[in-house]
Amino acid sequence: MPKGRLYIVSTPIGNLEDITLRALDTLKKVDYIACEDTEHSLKLLNYYEIKKPLISYWSEKEKVRAEEIIQKIKAGHNVALITDAGTPGISDPGAVIISRAIEEDIEIIPVPGPTALIAALSISGLNTEEFTFIGFLPVKQTQRRKKLLELSSERRTLVFYEAPHRILQSLDDMLEVFGDRRICVARELTKMFEEVQRGRLSEVLERLEESKIAGEYVIVIEGALEKDRSIEEALKEVRELMKKGKGRKEAVKIVSELYGLSKKELYEESLKKDEI
Repeated sequence: MPKGRLYIVSTPIGNLEDITLRALDTLKKVDYIACEDTEHSLKLLNYYEIKKPLISYWSEKEKVRAEEIIQKIKAGHNVALITDAGTPGISDPGAVIISRAIEEDIEIIPVPGPTALIAALSISGLNTEEFTFIGFLPVKQTQRRKKLLELSSERRTLVFYEAPHRILQSLDDMLEVFGDRRICVARELTKMFEEVQRGRLSEVLERLEESKIAGEYVIVIEGALEKDRSIEEALKEVRELMKKGKGRKEAVKIVSELYGLSKKELYEESLKKDEI
C-alpha cells in the first residue's frame, strides 16, 4: 500500500477569514487532522463546517503522537498538520512530527498562509530586504541579555515574538543593550484589538508602560548602525586582550586608538557589558 502524505497547513493567526482556499480544500480532503489543541482548532473547523477525526499532539504529547501520526501515514492515510495559529514548526509545535516524516521518507507538502512575523514586517516601515527572525527570547533576564548582546552588532532587521507578561522587560533589556533604535511593536495582529506602535525604542516603551498589556506581541527592530557595529567589534577586541592578561585600561587604550574611538566611552561600555 502506498504511503499517505503529510500536509503542513498554515491557519489564521487571528481573523478566521485569513485562510487560503487551498488550505480549506486540503483540510476537507485529508483523512486526519493533527492539531496542537483540539478545542482551539474546532473553532476554525466548525466555522468552515469541516468534520474530520482529530489527533491532538499538544506539548509533551508530541513525541508519542508523532509515532501514531507516522503509522497512519504509512498505512496510506493523508494527514494535515496544523497549530493553534500560523505555521507548524515556526515558533510552534510540529517540528518533531515533521522530522519523523523526513526520516520515514514521507512526502511533505506545505500549504502556506498567514504568519505574524511577515505581517509585522510589512507594516513596520523598517528595512525588509534582509531580516533575521529570532522568535522568543530566553525567559531568564541574564540569558536574555546575553542573547541580545550576541545580536547587538547584527545589521539586518531583527524580528522577535514575545508574551504579554515579558514584553516590557524584554523591551527594557533591548534599550539597554541595543540603544535607542527605531522599532515597531505589533500586538493582536488581524484581531479585533490589533495595535501597532512605531518610533524610538524609548518612546514605544513609555507608551506601552501606560497602556493595557495583553495579547501576543511581534517586535521588529532596526539592525545595528555602522557606529554601533564598530563599538561592538572594539569591545570584542578589549575582551580578547583582557583574556590574554591585559588590564582593562591598557586594553581599552590599545583598542580605542586602533578604532579611533573615545577611550572614556569604550571604557564605560566595557564595564557596562561585563555587568550584563
